[in-house]
Amino acid sequence: MAHKKTPKKGSGKTLLLACGALAREILALNKLNGWDCFTVECLPAQLHWYPEKIPDAVRQKIREVKSDYDRIFVLFADCGTGGLLDKVLEEEGAERIPGPHCYSFFSGNARFEQASFNEDMTSFYLTDFSVRQFEKFVWEGLGLDRHPELLATYFGNYTKVIYLAQTEDCDLQEKARSAAERLGLEYECRFTGYGDLASYMETAATARFGC
Repeated sequence: MAHKKTPKKGSGKTLLLACGALAREILALNKLNGWDCFTVECLPAQLHWYPEKIPDAVRQKIREVKSDYDRIFVLFADCGTGGLLDKVLEEEGAERIPGPHCYSFFSGNARFEQASFNEDMTSFYLTDFSVRQFEKFVWEGLGLDRHPELLATYFGNYTKVIYLAQTEDCDLQEKARSAAERLGLEYECRFTGYGDLASYMETAATARFGC
């Protein structure tokens, strides 16, 4: 009598291991597209202030959970790791969304690269997340609440704030404009939507073990 093969542990399961700053957008895309094939785990958004810690944090989480999943997609860009994150992912058998940072993949990597070499060299970028969390993530995160004299040190070489908006939200636009005023910079809003994050997640959803 033939015996059925027991499916391997984690068969068909896909993990999105993401930066906490992307959690709202990932959940919105899941709902919008009816994707129910992903498990989503997020690492703290505060890692952006310590990019040297990102590779090890990602490695540790992958090793904790990799036996439970067939595919792991990492929703971190390089994020200032200087290629070290890519080295970790190669060693651990995972892959990440292309791009140097989230500003790039929200804009569309090709479009952002061209703009950054032209008109946007002296721009400071905000996303929906960093607008919502401006006080804690930017103002307090840079210590400007305690040392306002550092404002010129941090932002003296910038000329404007560019708010890369994932959603069309008037309240967030006003908050972004207010943030620019506090930083003493000009203001511009660009609606990007979810950019390359949406297309990358669609690729993950239609992968062999995806939706």
